[in-house]
Amino acid sequence: MNQKYLAGCFTLIVVAIGLIILSGAAYTVNMREQVVITQFGDPKGDPITEAGLKWKVPFIQKVNKFDKRILPWDGKVSEMPTKEKTLIMVDTYARWQISDPLKFFQKLRDTRTAESRLNDILGSETRNTIAKHELIEVIRTTQGRVPEQSELVAEGDTTGVIGVLSPISRGRSALENDIYETSKAKVEEFGIKLLDIRFKRVNYNQTVERQIYQRMISERKQIADRFRSEGAGEAAKILGKMEKELSTIESEAYKQVQTIKGEADAQATEIYASAYNQSPEAAEFYEFSKTMELYPEMIGGKSTVVLSTDSDLFKYLKGMRIQDSEEEE
Repeated sequence: MNQKYLAGCFTLIVVAIGLIILSGAAYTVNMREQVVITQFGDPKGDPITEAGLKWKVPFIQKVNKFDKRILPWDGKVSEMPTKEKTLIMVDTYARWQISDPLKFFQKLRDTRTAESRLNDILGSETRNTIAKHELIEVIRTTQGRVPEQSELVAEGDTTGVIGVLSPISRGRSALENDIYETSKAKVEEFGIKLLDIRFKRVNYNQTVERQIYQRMISERKQIADRFRSEGAGEAAKILGKMEKELSTIESEAYKQVQTIKGEADAQATEIYASAYNQSPEAAEFYEFSKTMELYPEMIGGKSTVVLSTDSDLFKYLKGMRIQDSEEEE
């Protein structure tokens, strides 16, 4: 009985040991992974990139798994100068992949170290590329495109300088490609394949941003002042033309009025002449009536008139005095 019990226990122990050894020797690789086997820290054999059940020496060899998928890299926002010494804040991102897991393990060991090395390489190449180009090349994307000038600037700016951007010789896409090409060769020695790198965002430094806004405000004020001066000039031209036309109309109207009055006076004089020249009595009556009309204007006001008694103006008054004297007698 004791022998059977001991035999059973021994069998269980052997099975347990076998399972432990089997579990330590077998491992699985899924389709998203690639593996480097190490023995006492040194790589053994070729990297395993195919999915499936794999075997290794238990307890001696270690499985180091690395991601086979495309991995993201998000750079830190960094301040860097352009060719014209304008400080800008550049935020970049990239996509990369472990192309050679053995070389990657030997050089970097893990993805955390890889991301640190990418920060150094991509950040340095980005800074170098930005420093070689002007700001317009960093923010514009189309190569060879001449920036369009707005209608407001075209009409308001007679100098053709305000608001006009410099021509683009390369563009942002070309700068990103430069960074990609130079960085790609440097990261390959670490078993990394750089797939792409792009500018996520480009912003002005706060000090530079205020200067840019002030420049934009100043340019718009210049355009507005130019519009106002042109408008004032046009208004002066319109007012001058209006006053000239008004003077012309008034002079023509005055001329017509005077012509009509002259013609009317001539016709009236002709009528009076024909009426009062019909007989000597009519002519005398005309003279008398005109003289009577003149008396109130001469002696009816506060003015003083000194005339000789022999004047023709007083012959009717003298005649009235003589007539009154005769009646009294």
